[in-house]
Amino acid sequence: MSSDRRTRLTPDQRRAQLVASGVAFLAEEPLDDLTMEVLSERVGVSRGLLFHYFGSRQGLHREVVSTAAAALLAASVPQEDLAARDRLADTLGRIVGFVREHRGTFFSLVRGVASGDPEVRREVDRARDVTAGWVIDGFLELGVDDSPLLRIALRSWVNFAEEVLVELALGTEMPAEDIVSFLSRSAFGVVDSVGADAEQAQSF
Repeated sequence: MSSDRRTRLTPDQRRAQLVASGVAFLAEEPLDDLTMEVLSERVGVSRGLLFHYFGSRQGLHREVVSTAAAALLAASVPQEDLAARDRLADTLGRIVGFVREHRGTFFSLVRGVASGDPEVRREVDRARDVTAGWVIDGFLELGVDDSPLLRIALRSWVNFAEEVLVELALGTEMPAEDIVSFLSRSAFGVVDSVGADAEQAQSF
């Protein structure tokens, strides 16, 4: 049996290889620079094959961003055996670790998709919604009253946390535990503010 036959990839394996190369590209360059031509040269396949698998540059970007976002989520799934406060700190610690290990990928996810197509932005927003859901569930477990304001505030906090991670985890050598402590305090501060607003509204 020839070497070519032994190493021939199935369609699913080839697609996974192409997406993985696209994700690896994000570690070095912004998403907007990932074109069919660039990936074709990077992997050594024809542009026609890329169009066959992804349909368009936007389709390629969606697959790459979806895979990168899934990797971030997989690295930060809450440990259900931990108490709610410890769970938040543990999750934040693993996110900081992921951000520092995959610097370019994270930066592309939170900053590089601003000029992308709506579907690409929706992929990132889905990951943000999942993260916000984990945080909300933790505070509900601590006995915080659920409300639309709480959900809006903590969803906004996720965006705030991303900016903190870009500036502190990527832009400084601040110890991870200090970043985690700051983010945790800020989340509790947001929740305290929501509670104070609710009490004020009831006093009118």
